[in-house]
Amino acid sequence: MGTINLAEGLPERVGVLGGGRMGAGIAHAFLMGGAKVVVVERDDDAATGARERVEASVAKSIERGGVQSSAGEILTAFATSTDYADFALCDLVVEAVPEDPQLKTTALTAVERELNPRAFLATNTSSLSVTGLAESLARPEQFLGLHFFNPVPASTLIEVVIAAKTSPEAEAAARGWVEALGKTAVVVKDAPGFASSRLGVAIALEAMRMVEEGVATAEDIDNAMVLGYKHPTGPLKTTDIVGLDVRLGIAEYLHSTLGERFAPPQILRDKVAAGELGRKSGKGFYDWT
Repeated sequence: MGTINLAEGLPERVGVLGGGRMGAGIAHAFLMGGAKVVVVERDDDAATGARERVEASVAKSIERGGVQSSAGEILTAFATSTDYADFALCDLVVEAVPEDPQLKTTALTAVERELNPRAFLATNTSSLSVTGLAESLARPEQFLGLHFFNPVPASTLIEVVIAAKTSPEAEAAARGWVEALGKTAVVVKDAPGFASSRLGVAIALEAMRMVEEGVATAEDIDNAMVLGYKHPTGPLKTTDIVGLDVRLGIAEYLHSTLGERFAPPQILRDKVAAGELGRKSGKGFYDWT
């Protein structure tokens, strides 16, 4: 285990389960902060993809300037694996698998079995109940939510989600990690959608209804929020960047827990059914081709 005070800086060794866009971004953030990082993926091909994403992200940070180390020096602290046992020496592991409760529960339980009892475990869920995910864990006091935002390198926010049994020590440690990463922590109690997803999805769903009703185009609705309310990106373009399928999954969960005001509009269901998932598919509310 690392020798640093976890409440005052980064863990010495960090594990990330899942090396997709979010997982790679989380790995990048901890690497740039000076931690040793291992990303564990399901197979060799996925691990190779994770490595390529992290390497590309580190290279972009170097190109932007302000980084004293070379990409080669930074990446000496980075490894990929397909074996959960490689989490054994980590002080913190962040789970970043898709937003499926059963998948996350299975993954978290498997990871916890490999961890030192003093290590912390976090989930990067954007909406699922952290308290619910903790029910299968042997050490729920060491568990909490760390909701990173996409793209992680550019985002300055991390939502720290405190579950029912999260210890004060885990909360204090998480605040320290966020500060050491140069980001700002918003600490919330576990509730459906937390603060960020709940508010962000509420705005996005209403924007979708306005498109559906012919009130205005997606571009004009987004411009109203960017120019009138100083949002950096409008709710519909943000939905395209996040992924319409991801937004639909969050909306369905919030609908089931918070009621009709989060019912997904038909336009969202239709676009997902047609494969119009946003930037990653080339088309959503905007044409990204």
